[in-house]
Amino acid sequence: MSRSAIISSVKVSRRTLMVSAGLAIGALAMGSLSSELLAQRRGPSEVPVEELMKPGPLPDLVLGNPDAKVTIVEYASMTCPHCASFHNNVLPELKRKYIDTGQVRLIFREFPLDILAEAGSMLARCAGDKAFAMLEVLFQKQDEWVVRDDPASKLFEIAKQAGFTKERFDKCLKDDELHKQVQAMRTQANQQFGVNSTPTFFINGKRLQGGGSISDFDRALEPLLKS
Repeated sequence: MSRSAIISSVKVSRRTLMVSAGLAIGALAMGSLSSELLAQRRGPSEVPVEELMKPGPLPDLVLGNPDAKVTIVEYASMTCPHCASFHNNVLPELKRKYIDTGQVRLIFREFPLDILAEAGSMLARCAGDKAFAMLEVLFQKQDEWVVRDDPASKLFEIAKQAGFTKERFDKCLKDDELHKQVQAMRTQANQQFGVNSTPTFFINGKRLQGGGSISDFDRALEPLLKS
């Protein structure tokens, strides 16, 4: 089915189409293509810390001690399976060893690879002080809502757990200003810091090498914490 046929068939607004079943199919396909193109080049191995830490289009989502010696900046897409793997399998150990002990803080920033990822990011932002809890659930249940059939209903079921009403859910996803801010987060990351795939991690300005396993973080963090 063509994009125009999808849009005609669902008969809803452009903004609501962000989470409609038909557009999600096209969005995921475009996201796959985009990630393939972006992965063809790799960004710099190190970026200026002072630039990386400047306020961006949206406030940073932060876990951990604000005065921690080491800062990890993560750029992630809500529909990225590797990002979900990090949040589900690596982050709990990273928190136990480094974040909860006050040595490291984690800053989460959006880098959506498709329109459905934008919707997930917008909902997390609209969750307010429950943003990280919302991110956690979205990554845990990624296989349930990154789907071809009616992702909007599946996203709403998850959002209800964070206290969203249907009215609040719809209002969030129709927020043009928030949509532009999420897009600007990705543009800034790509243009200023060379981010072109997800997840991408910077540790005190240096890009993490490896696949983002706990051992990769151990190798990068331990020398910084000992110095």
